[in-house]
Amino acid sequence: MIDPLAIGLIVLALVIALVSLLTTALNKAMGNVLLVALGVLELGLLVQAGFLIAALVRGEGPAETATLIGYMLGTVVIPPVAAFWGVGERSRWGPAVIAVAGFAIPGMVGRMMQIWQGVA
Repeated sequence: MIDPLAIGLIVLALVIALVSLLTTALNKAMGNVLLVALGVLELGLLVQAGFLIAALVRGEGPAETATLIGYMLGTVVIPPVAAFWGVGERSRWGPAVIAVAGFAIPGMVGRMMQIWQGVA
């Protein structure tokens, strides 16, 4: 794993979550800014997943490979599902879905970092 990228993804996901909460509080539907932000987050998660897979193929990585792969797949799936749901839900609850995703990603990426470093 690339630690600076992982930390950047955590920060970006938290910013997305906070903007989504603000949008929900203002009773607005999801806009293009949140959609683009989710796209950038997804791109970063795919880059991290690519490096992770390459390292695992080279034989590097933790003993808990299955758990790490599960977290990796989860982080890659969450943003597109949240974006689809957020766009489909045109009420204030669309951004609330994005906020939940924005708070889930940092926990999952943080857990991936723990597993990769062998401290979990």
